Order: sequence, then structure tokens, then C-alpha cells
Amino acid sequence: MDDDLQAMSQDQLLAEVKRLRAGIRAHRDTTGHDLCWHHPDLWALLPEKTAPDIAVPPWPKFMRGCIKYRQSLDAQAPGAPVHDREFGE
Repeated sequence: MDDDLQAMSQDQLLAEVKRLRAGIRAHRDTTGHDLCWHHPDLWALLPEKTAPDIAVPPWPKFMRGCIKYRQSLDAQAPGAPVHDREFGE
């Protein structure tokens, strides 16, 4: 799957690492309501171009997952500032 790396020069590999790091940082630095969205831009960093085969849970299960995710943020980042804005503001 990653055979393309074998043909890259050191300069090309360095450029690829920088490109991937920039994408990871953009994902890492997501905050506020943007935390809740899937991130096709991150997936697009991969050389293989496929349409993501996603499955969407029914609303009640989806919302329970959102609540658990938000609770995990309280546990993992208890001192994080609160982004007290409605979506779209």
C-alpha cells in the first residue's frame, strides 16, 4: 500500500512528512463545534483515493456517542476553556 514511498527521494520524503504533519496539526487544532465533524481533508492526505465507506448510527445511538465523547473531553482535558457559542456563530 505504501510502495510509493520506496521511489521517493530524500527531498520528496521530507516534503511528504511536512505535508502530513500539517494535516495532522490542522486536525489536532480543531476546536469548538468543529470537533464534532468527520474530517475528509485528513483522509485526503493518503495517496489512495477512495470514497469513505461510512455508516451513520440511528439518532439516539449517535447522540449517546456524542455525549460520551463530550464527557471524555471533560475527563481528558478538564481545564480546557469553554467554547460557549451556538453552532454557526
